Amino acid sequence: MKGRELALLTDLYELTMMQGYFKTGAYQKKVVFDLYYRKNPSGNGYAVTAGLEQAIEYISGLQFTKDDISYLTSLNIFTEDFIDFLKDFRFSGEIYAIPEGTVVFPHEPLLRVKAPIIEAQLLETALLNIINHQSLIATKASRVVWAAQGDPVMEFGLRRAQGPDAGTLGARAAVIGGCCGTSNVLTGKLFDVPVKGTHAHSWVMSFPNEITAFREYARLFPDNCLLLVDTYNTLKSGVPNAIKVFQEMKAAGNLTGKYGIRLDSGDLAYLSKCSKVMLEEAGFGNAVISASSDLDENLIASLKSQGAKINLWGVGTKLITSDDCPAFGGVYKLAAEEDEDGTFIPKIKLSNNPGKVTNPGIKKVFRFYDKKTDKIKADLIALEHETIDENQSITICDSNAKWRNMQLPAGTYYVKELLIPIFIDGKLVYESPKTMDIQAFCNKEKNSLWDEHLRLNNPHIVPVDLSEKLTQLKNRLIDEMSLNS
Repeated sequence: MKGRELALLTDLYELTMMQGYFKTGAYQKKVVFDLYYRKNPSGNGYAVTAGLEQAIEYISGLQFTKDDISYLTSLNIFTEDFIDFLKDFRFSGEIYAIPEGTVVFPHEPLLRVKAPIIEAQLLETALLNIINHQSLIATKASRVVWAAQGDPVMEFGLRRAQGPDAGTLGARAAVIGGCCGTSNVLTGKLFDVPVKGTHAHSWVMSFPNEITAFREYARLFPDNCLLLVDTYNTLKSGVPNAIKVFQEMKAAGNLTGKYGIRLDSGDLAYLSKCSKVMLEEAGFGNAVISASSDLDENLIASLKSQGAKINLWGVGTKLITSDDCPAFGGVYKLAAEEDEDGTFIPKIKLSNNPGKVTNPGIKKVFRFYDKKTDKIKADLIALEHETIDENQSITICDSNAKWRNMQLPAGTYYVKELLIPIFIDGKLVYESPKTMDIQAFCNKEKNSLWDEHLRLNNPHIVPVDLSEKLTQLKNRLIDEMSLNS
């Protein structure tokens, strides 16, 4: 996002509302917006938040250029005084966020904006675009990596991504979610993550025969010699020719790096098992057997259950597009507004759909961990000034099913606040970690989940409760709104 002119990366109605606030004189009134999501993607038991670094870059560089001003003027929608106001627009507010790589759950504020309403309103579309996409791909990658059961997973979906940004930032998110690297060289350059790859069928087809193609590739890349063996016939030609090349490399003393084969079609379970036998009989039992071919977490899990001998997975289309769940579903909702005395008044949105009723007020998120295991027990969404005394016992309910509750006796748990300051008074106070450091943090986060939370199908759900004070506030506002409607 650095160096890009993104002030117009917004929906038109954000700008028309901004002009409305400006013309009514209420544009400096401070408000609080929460960015959160309502449902875990892909039926997962959790999500992985990602995209904060790009959100920071967007906000840090947010201003209307001369070209932007000229374009907005040409629309004949906006008044001259509002256009003049936009010329000096900068973000001056406060943002708290949950760090990238954190496992999160529905309705928890991933990002909280406190700013003049005219500023907070403009951020909505771009923040949702950034956080929704990367959180979606990071979560999908986490599922794929879990299915691989410790085998490395490479992301290589650039050619099937929905555009350059989706491919590049999606690859970053996939690495955060656990992928060992990406085929996307630009992502490697921008975010200092490992880039990986071998060769395509066209390499083999461009030579007179398969063995010559393999030999030439081995000569050029002896330290990373993964040969694609299914161009003509995997078991009759590809694997035998790969074995010949490995034998030649071994005789020449060149078989010192990573080597193996890649399968890209056919019955991957059957072919990998047959290939493993052939490689072992030839003395190359430690050869890598990698696989691609429209893989996702469900197919990988199935192949694992069939005893496939694959130990490196290349996942493209279904990861970079989150094929089964193409949208994260994050929303950005008003939670409080400042009155004339400078007091923040909680706001609520009602709906015939109970899941769309918002949680009012300025909020924080507490996470409770078991002291013995360091595993997550539950989360609690509370009001800004609430605290937790770890020396007191506490009861946590599932906010969607209050009869489901757990007792956390004093001394058995510890608490962590998830939202941390990012911008204060418009100044950046946070330094984004490197992508590989975020990945390491994310791995620790996933290790704090119980196995039941991680399974692909029908996972156990971590309870997320509302504090008693927040519950009372919400119920009071619902009653008031119901009486006044």
